[in-house]
Parts: sequence; C-alpha cells; structure tokens
Amino acid sequence: MKHIRPLPGHLVKRYHGWKATTYNENHVWYRRLAEDGQRPRAMIVACCDSRVNMTSLFEADAGEFFIHRNIANLIPPYAPDGDHHGTSAAIEYAVTSLKIAHLMVVGHSQCGGVAGCHAMCSGKAPELEQASSFVGRWMDILRPGYERVSDKGDDAEQIRALEQEAVLVSLKNLVTFPFVREAVDNDSLTLHGLWTDLAEGALFQFDPATRSFQPV
Repeated sequence: MKHIRPLPGHLVKRYHGWKATTYNENHVWYRRLAEDGQRPRAMIVACCDSRVNMTSLFEADAGEFFIHRNIANLIPPYAPDGDHHGTSAAIEYAVTSLKIAHLMVVGHSQCGGVAGCHAMCSGKAPELEQASSFVGRWMDILRPGYERVSDKGDDAEQIRALEQEAVLVSLKNLVTFPFVREAVDNDSLTLHGLWTDLAEGALFQFDPATRSFQPV
C-alpha cells in the first residue's frame, strides 16, 4: 500500500473549516441522521462531472437526497446476470429499501461522456470501440440515442440532443426493472427527467405531452 498518501493540505484545511462552522452549528441534526438512519424522499442519478453539483442546485441538506453518479448519468437495462452492477444496485436499494418517492435522472450540457459517445458512434474515436475500454462499453448504453439524433444539424447540435437522449434512454431502461415498474404502477414512485445548462444555470424537465424538455 505504498502508493497511498495523506490528503492534500488544502483539503485538510477545508475539512477543519467545515467541522468548525457547518458541523458545529448543526451537530444535533448530523447526530440525528447518524443515529436514526437516512430517509431521503428522492434519488438522483447524475453525471460524475465535477461541475454538476446536485445538492447546490436544489439547496439540499444532508440526508435529503440519495445520489448516485456515473459517466453521463446513464442507467443500464435490467440484467440479473450475477455480474457487478453498481448503478442497478443503487437503484434497487433506493426503491426497495429506502422507499424513495421520486427518482430523478439529471443530464447536463458539455457532458464529456456524451461527447465521447458521439465521437465513438460517428467513427471518430476508434479507441472507445476496443473491448478493453470501460468508457466505450458503458457508453454503448447510449447508442440507441445516437441513432435518433445522428441526422440533426451539426455535431454540436447532435451532442446537445444526445445529452437529453441520455436522460430519456435511462428513463426507458428504468422501467425494465420489475421493482421500479411495480412502484410506478402502485403510484408510490414518480420518475423525472431533467437536463441542466451549466453555463446558464438553467434547468429543464422532460414533458411527455410534448416529448420535449421545457424550462422549470
């Protein structure tokens, strides 16, 4: 374990600052969360892009959201094959154990994963087609979305449309999970598709009636 090193100094200073202010001012709440367990009302599946800050976007407190992040906020289809499925495991836990009431899939602008999928599917990133590429194989989930946007304007327009397709593909895959479908049918779970423009701070939600993303 010789490769393990102490935290960088600036992160240590930030931690001590948080402990002395935010934690100390709310220590009763944090202890209650620890002792009583989490009871989030909603789950968010978002991109692991460092610019996407879901708790800040909704001004959420600790314990409010169960958040899972991965490349391009993708949800694979239900596949009970005994393999490792981190995203599927998080969804199963949120729906069956935490009994969340809302599940939000949140995409965003300038998504590097989506841009990589576009490059791969358009033949501009052959390295992502390699079987050894974890990113490429993960982005295969979004291939159906690429087929729907490949004739829409220039590359920039296609990538923007593909960012929103990442949300829609994930929502479609969500309902292939039996426990998700059952919760939706029982009206104990609602699904939401969102997309945020990072530069503008704008948030859009998918409207099934118009099949488009509308401003919140």
